[in-house]
Amino acid sequence: MDLIRIPLDDIDDSLLPRDRSRLDPDELHELTHSIFLSGLRCPIEVWRRPEPEGGRPYGLISGLRRLSAFRALQGWPHPERHATIPAFVVPAPDLPAAMAAMVTENEVRSAITPWEKGSLIMQAVIGGIFPNADTAVDALYPTASRQKRSRLRMHALVVDHLDRLFTTPERLSQSQMDRLATALRGNLADVVEHVLTLHRGDSLETQWQALLPVLAEALRPDPDADSGPDARSGRPRRMLHLTNGRGLTIRRERTRTGWALHFTGPEARRSGLMDDIMDRVEYWFAQDGAR
Repeated sequence: MDLIRIPLDDIDDSLLPRDRSRLDPDELHELTHSIFLSGLRCPIEVWRRPEPEGGRPYGLISGLRRLSAFRALQGWPHPERHATIPAFVVPAPDLPAAMAAMVTENEVRSAITPWEKGSLIMQAVIGGIFPNADTAVDALYPTASRQKRSRLRMHALVVDHLDRLFTTPERLSQSQMDRLATALRGNLADVVEHVLTLHRGDSLETQWQALLPVLAEALRPDPDADSGPDARSGRPRRMLHLTNGRGLTIRRERTRTGWALHFTGPEARRSGLMDDIMDRVEYWFAQDGAR
């Protein structure tokens, strides 16, 4: 294992999926200041890529925070002192083993959020490192209890369905991730995605408040669900997308006193739509009363 100094631009830190979606800015500044004053005490680890892309011959194995601190020092006085970083060059890694080692180290050194753990699992699957989420969880968290591994699989399901819809998903608590997983497993995925799409770009607090009625429905048995010989196929219908080109989506929502229907899309803004709907409902119930 060789110890050399490597130019920062020669290191690719994206080849191995990471379990941190973001670095804490205060912690990173503290580390950067410490390196500026006292130097780097522990070199990073890289491997030499046989076929480098983009002019970066080395892939990062461990030391993302240290590498990020050195890059931040390019904006500090005397950047030439930190234009290269000490690094151990190790043999090409077994990627599953390298990921497991990273997870073990970070579990001890810093808190990784539930979303970040689920994201790491899905990145590993999408990147072909593991064939599926079950295998990834078992390899990356071998000492976790059966209950914890089950929860990690559910959180990976949440990331798989809702990635890029939440504004700051790393702030979701374990309890919130559990509730989202319950809704997705309760066939409410399309409704959850629809609500988040309507609130794309809003704060996490606003998005969560909008989701609460949907999540509450997932926890309560639905009296309209298929049951018995008279049940109608495909019930309950929680959302309807009209395909006649009018651009109307109708979503039902349980309330404390009954149900509410939400109308969204271009057609929902048409003047007179609500009057037309109320006329039709009045007709339906008047017909029922006449029978």
